[in-house]
Amino acid sequence: MKLKHSYPDSWYVASAPQIDPQPTAQGALSADVCIVGAGYAGLSCALQLAKTGKSVIVLEAARIGWGASGRNGGHVGTGQRADQFSLEKWYGKDVARDLWRLGLEAVDLVTSLVSEHGIECELGSTNIHFAAKRSHVDELKDEVEHLRTHYNYDLVEGIEHSELGDVTSGIGFHYGVIDRGARHLHPLKYCLGLAQAALDAGVSVYEHSAATEITTKSNHSIVSAGGARICAQKVVLACNGYLGNLYPDIAGNIMPINNFMVATEPLDEDMAHRLNPLNASLSDSLFVVNYWKLSNDRRLLFGGGETYSDQFPSCIKSFVQPKLLSIYPELKNTRLDYGWGGTLAITRNRMPDLGVHDGHIYYAQGFSGHGVPTATMAGKLIADAITAGDDDFDLMADLKTRKFPGGPRLRRPSLIAGMLFYSLRDRLGR
Repeated sequence: MKLKHSYPDSWYVASAPQIDPQPTAQGALSADVCIVGAGYAGLSCALQLAKTGKSVIVLEAARIGWGASGRNGGHVGTGQRADQFSLEKWYGKDVARDLWRLGLEAVDLVTSLVSEHGIECELGSTNIHFAAKRSHVDELKDEVEHLRTHYNYDLVEGIEHSELGDVTSGIGFHYGVIDRGARHLHPLKYCLGLAQAALDAGVSVYEHSAATEITTKSNHSIVSAGGARICAQKVVLACNGYLGNLYPDIAGNIMPINNFMVATEPLDEDMAHRLNPLNASLSDSLFVVNYWKLSNDRRLLFGGGETYSDQFPSCIKSFVQPKLLSIYPELKNTRLDYGWGGTLAITRNRMPDLGVHDGHIYYAQGFSGHGVPTATMAGKLIADAITAGDDDFDLMADLKTRKFPGGPRLRRPSLIAGMLFYSLRDRLGR
């Protein structure tokens, strides 16, 4: 059974179960906490708050999981989006170690939520990350050694070039890193499962209820959403790439960009095994990352390519297919059944942007392509901070985010120039 047509057409939508539509917010409402955004961060936060007895309202502009939470690659990677060498350089070894711990706990949190709430979301294990250029080999080897030696992480190991055929038939790679602590899943099924768990816990979710204004008072805030006004002691902004102009104070911390995916027709068993014999999630080391995995019905779900304007390509399948075939030319005669895109938010250093303004307005955004575990954990950290204070929330909030030059209005030209430069480097040999 397909979800309603208000979702973008994608394999995720076509393969996810129905969830009852939620009402539109109307009139005067109140709650302890009002959350804006029904994706991973918002729903994780809502679920955790409800478990502590807080009354919670979630406002969603479209449908639950309509944004990046229902469109992404489904990778549940360990660590942070930035590597440990960078984190140690920026923040020192002690903070970097805490960030590594939080990254592992984020994967465990996703896994435990799936188990606790019986979420059927095709949960699998293992990620393989490939060096797409020879110049990337030493960097990945150093990272493996560093994690094993200094972080006692023995679930990661290197794969030499001569052994890559054991883990994929893909071409153009020079080295690989296998991480058996990583997970992968069906992102929309996971999001809808979180939503059902939150609803069961007493959370009120309102769809087609876009927040348009937040007014902060001395001890509460008013969130306007169409014909509704929600009075809440705390507000949580979990909008990520869809923040828009709702809260300008944090809009300059992130840049919305678009990423795209395709789903092939179901592959025969032999073909699927050649492409991905470990049934892992896979990715490469290019600046504009390619990422892929198999679905339960043996489709290859492949993501690649970005745009930095408000427009999507006229034909997403044609936009992504060359990137797919550059790795798997054996799929040149394979039909692409679905092509879709979505908007995510990045930060300048690719670390998430968490914080609190005026003691009332909490926010989490800028997950930079690492959103399944990071956004889920961010929601929990905000909930913990609201209910009792939380050292790990403070840790993340203290990682000050550098704003994009020019603020929300003028940030895009400089970003486009930088992104195009690194995209060109991607194309200059593999």
